[in-house]
Amino acid sequence: MERRKFSKIAMLVAAVSLFIGTDGRAGETAPVPPGKKPVNGEYGPSHTENITADHSKFETLKQEFKSGPEVTKACLSCHTEAAKQIQETLHWRWIAPDDPEGKLGKAGLVVNNFCVTMPSNEPRCTSCHIGYGRKDKTFDLTAQEKVDCLVCHEQTGTYEKFPAGAGNPVAEPTPFPAEKKTYLPPEWNKVAQSVGRPTRRNCGVCHFFGGGGEGVKHGDLDSSMFKPNKALDVHMAVEDENFNCTRCHTTEKHSISGRYYRFPANGDKRNLLESDSIKRITCYSCHSETPHKSDPKLNDHTDKVACQSCHIPEFARVNSTKMMWDWSKAGARDGEGKPVKKMKDGRPAFDGMKGEFRWEKNVEPEYFWYNGVVRNVLLTDKIDPSQVVKLNYAEGSYDDPDARIYPFKVHRGKQPYDKVHKTMVAPKLFGPKGSGSYWSEYDWTTAISRGMEYIGLPFSGEHDFVETEYMFQTTHMVAPKEKALACTECHSKNGRLADLGGFYMPGRDGNKALNVIGWAGVIVSFLGVMGHGAGRMVARKRRDKNGKQHE
Repeated sequence: MERRKFSKIAMLVAAVSLFIGTDGRAGETAPVPPGKKPVNGEYGPSHTENITADHSKFETLKQEFKSGPEVTKACLSCHTEAAKQIQETLHWRWIAPDDPEGKLGKAGLVVNNFCVTMPSNEPRCTSCHIGYGRKDKTFDLTAQEKVDCLVCHEQTGTYEKFPAGAGNPVAEPTPFPAEKKTYLPPEWNKVAQSVGRPTRRNCGVCHFFGGGGEGVKHGDLDSSMFKPNKALDVHMAVEDENFNCTRCHTTEKHSISGRYYRFPANGDKRNLLESDSIKRITCYSCHSETPHKSDPKLNDHTDKVACQSCHIPEFARVNSTKMMWDWSKAGARDGEGKPVKKMKDGRPAFDGMKGEFRWEKNVEPEYFWYNGVVRNVLLTDKIDPSQVVKLNYAEGSYDDPDARIYPFKVHRGKQPYDKVHKTMVAPKLFGPKGSGSYWSEYDWTTAISRGMEYIGLPFSGEHDFVETEYMFQTTHMVAPKEKALACTECHSKNGRLADLGGFYMPGRDGNKALNVIGWAGVIVSFLGVMGHGAGRMVARKRRDKNGKQHE
């Protein structure tokens, strides 16, 4: 198959940045010259590298701040376009920017098998939101002072938004027994004057703990990635390349590349996956489609196999990740009415509020054809409850020229659905006593009714539980080349690609009848050669004997 011509990327757009130029674009960092290592900071390249302003010297940041919105107003007095840029992004809206119907995104009609949906559960789900006060659907997404500049840019490491909820930091010292710590309100002036380009820590404090705990959602993202060694990730290793997240998650006008809900644009979706409003850089963008110099034969795979499939042999290699969540077993409480909790290997195995869990370490990914498009089941879509419901799934096939085999984490669950309408449902989980939330009343019918009413969708009043799957592309925790998969990991009968059909793969596939005919042919040929050789030997001996007799 003819490979598409690879277009080199001249440079990577660097960080989400406060340093906005007169044209309104985020600042760019020149690529590191060949053979020269980047300047290393504690969490990736130093946030002070190439900056042109020391914010501790700005008079506007020396005023006495009492809240986050006050700090944001001060930021916007110089960075006049920053908030408007952010408010156009998926990061802010939680709705795909080019989805006019507002269905695709956490704040839309998308369903997962963790805490199911965000609408009606905003105060808890938006704990990490890059804004202040998103507690319900009345939140003003156009209020510029509500944008939280600090969560992405402060560099003291003391700024924390959880557990106040709704994207707010705590207003007073707040004990949190579950973590055996007390959260403190921010020192507003200190954090405001520390701002710089985002580091790995700024991204990780939210994305390494998504879903309510460390490594819950993404098996390749957890606290081990704050300061990984080379064995864990060759790109982010502190003793080697030490990339920041923004090295690959490129940024333009505060729009951060990454997961997306829409089709990529037409063109080569494998090298630079993009839509009209977002770009995603891939391995091929830097390494080309012929990266294997010492063993060129391996380059024959790059038109059908993604780099990650061979170079990420396992995920969750340091900390475990959640692989199963069964909501049908939630509701168990003790004599005092408190939810029953059970731990296993330092992780919750059962929680009366949420159900039963399974955690795993050193997990082998599952493999699927993927062309850059992920389809999602919406709350309005009909489902077949007799089958496992794939809440999202990768699009692609062997015959798709834009598809490659990619690795995924597949999280399995069991969650409520509407028995009559045969649709997934959005239960209200979070809320105080009397709100109808499941975590206050432990009544599924009431919780689902409140959640669906909040969204404006019908609920029949009858529910049951259905098995579901939800996938995440695995693209972090890239192991050193010495740890890449051996050929036999896939080219064997029971290898990693045993269940991926639609194509022939040597070492895995074979036809029994053809194998019998083939081996029979080999044996007949062998016997023919042996017979021919024996005949020649006999004939030679006869000639020699006859020659001696004539003498």
